Amino acid sequence: MRILHTSDWHLGRTFHRESLLEGQAAFVDHLVETVRAEKVDVVAVAGDVYDRALPPVDAVTLLNEAFERVAALGVRIVAISGNHDSARRLGFGSALLHHAGVHLRTDPAGAWQPVVIDDVAFYGIPYLEPELVRTPWELEERTHTAALTHAMSRVRADAVRHSRSVVLAHAFVTGGEASDSERDISVGGVAHVPLTAFDGVDYVALGHLHGRQRMSETIRYSGSPLAYSFSEVNQVKGSWLVTLGAGSASGPGSTSGPEFVPAPVPRPIGRLRGDLHDLLTDPRHDRYTGHWLQVILTDPVRPKAAMERLRERFPHTLALSFDPVGGTGKPALAPLNGRPASEVALDFVREVRGEAASGDEEHLLRQAIEASRIKEAMA
Repeated sequence: MRILHTSDWHLGRTFHRESLLEGQAAFVDHLVETVRAEKVDVVAVAGDVYDRALPPVDAVTLLNEAFERVAALGVRIVAISGNHDSARRLGFGSALLHHAGVHLRTDPAGAWQPVVIDDVAFYGIPYLEPELVRTPWELEERTHTAALTHAMSRVRADAVRHSRSVVLAHAFVTGGEASDSERDISVGGVAHVPLTAFDGVDYVALGHLHGRQRMSETIRYSGSPLAYSFSEVNQVKGSWLVTLGAGSASGPGSTSGPEFVPAPVPRPIGRLRGDLHDLLTDPRHDRYTGHWLQVILTDPVRPKAAMERLRERFPHTLALSFDPVGGTGKPALAPLNGRPASEVALDFVREVRGEAASGDEEHLLRQAIEASRIKEAMA
C-alpha cells in the first residue's frame, strides 16, 4: 500500500497579510499529480486542514476541490482535525463523505475506531484538548501525554485484529523542532508527549510541527506544504511517500522509505541583515529581489523611510526590524508570530508598566488565555 502523508495545510492563512491561496492551490495541483504519478492508495492528512475555526469561503472551496479531485482518482482520504480546526465544522457531513472514500476523524471518541482499507487499519486521533477529554476518559492528569496515552492504549487493543496499522495524530512530540508559526498548545507549561506513546503501530503520520522531521524510522512529521513564518526559511516543504509491505497475523509488515516528495515553492522566503546602504547597493543581494523578505537593519541610527527605500529594490519586503550597532541593549518586544499568547501579554504588561506582572496576575492571565482557547476548541 502506498500512503501519502501530508499535514498542516492551513487553508485560508496569510503570510504577513499576503494571501497564500494561490500557492495553496498550486500545492493541491501538485498533490493530485503526485497521487496519480506515484499510484498512491491513501492520502493521510494529519490535521490543521484550515488555519482557523471559521475558515473563509475560498478556503472551504479549495478543500472541497482537493478532496473531490483525489476521490475522483479512486484514492481514499483519511484526515483528522488539528488544533486550528473546528472539529465540529470540519466533521460536518463525515458520515456521508465516508461513503465517497473521504474519512474525517474529528471526534476524540472515534480515535480507536479504524478506517480499514485492504486490511490496513487507519486510526485518526484528532487534536486532543486535555481539558475536554479528561472527564469522559476519566484521566488522572490534565495533560497531552495522558490524553494521547489513553487513546493509543485503545488503538493498540484494537490493532491486534489487523495485520497492519497506521496512526494519524496532531501533537507536539518530545524532541520535535518547532517553528514560529505553530500555535502554542501547552497546558500548565507542558505541550510535549513522549515518542514511546506511539509504540506498536507500523507508521505514525504526525501533524502540528511545520518542518519535516524524522522522530524515528516510522514516526514522522510531514511539515506544512508552504512556509508560514520566516523561521522556516531553511525548510524544504512537501510530503512523505510511505510504502507498507504485506503483514500477517504473526507480525506487522515492512515499511519502505519513506521517500520525501518536495512541494512547489510559489515564492521563496529570505532573511537579510545589515545596514541600509549595503542592502540597497551590494550586488550579492540581487538574488533576493523576488523573495518575500524579513529585513533586520543594523544602522546605528534608524534610517528614514527605510521600508519604502527597501521596497524599491526588494518589492516583496514584508517585515522590518532594527538591531542597531552599538545600541543601548534595551530589550525590544519580540515579534508576535508564533509566540505563546501568554508570553506576548506578559511582555506587554512589562513594557507599559515598567515592571513584570505579579505571580497572581500571571496566574490569572494564563487562566484567561487557556479558557479562551478551550472555548474556541468547542466552537
